[in-house]
Amino acid sequence: MFRDVTFTDVSRTDALHDCASFVMDEDAFRAFYDRTARGVWAYLVRVTGDRATADDLLQEAFYRFLRAAAAHDSEAHRRNSLYRIATNLARDARRRNLFRPSAGLSGDDIERVAAGGDQARATERRTDFIRAMAHLKPRERAMLWLAYAEGASHREIADALGLRPGSLKPLLFRARRRLAVLLGNKK
Repeated sequence: MFRDVTFTDVSRTDALHDCASFVMDEDAFRAFYDRTARGVWAYLVRVTGDRATADDLLQEAFYRFLRAAAAHDSEAHRRNSLYRIATNLARDARRRNLFRPSAGLSGDDIERVAAGGDQARATERRTDFIRAMAHLKPRERAMLWLAYAEGASHREIADALGLRPGSLKPLLFRARRRLAVLLGNKK
């Protein structure tokens, strides 16, 4: 679906040559990628429910981030911009029906269940969590993942998802409560 592009290919485009604010060289980009790729990929897997789609979207997110050549005030701003791109790509993929959230067990999960003991209980909890997350709306999954898996602040989540910071707190509260109900922890 996506062709392989090197940093040099992207940096040769006229858009980047004309943009004086682009200060990320290849080494800086590689370091940024190393710091953020795993978290963005995990976020995309959780939002889409599909590893293959997350792989494609991760590649496209970094490509678009690099092509945007935007000036960023800080590492946090750069990271929020990347998550915003990833979120928009996941929304577009959902609209095109490129993914279907999966709640099935993988081969690794089946092996852990067969091993018995605490592994089976941990796998059961994980499976329940995956199924519950699959029943949430994509925006709810994204908010919960960014808040609890990534440790993002409310402002960072709002920026990444294109929400007003003031509306995030009640939305996150409702998403948390809905997840608790789905998990059977009615409070």
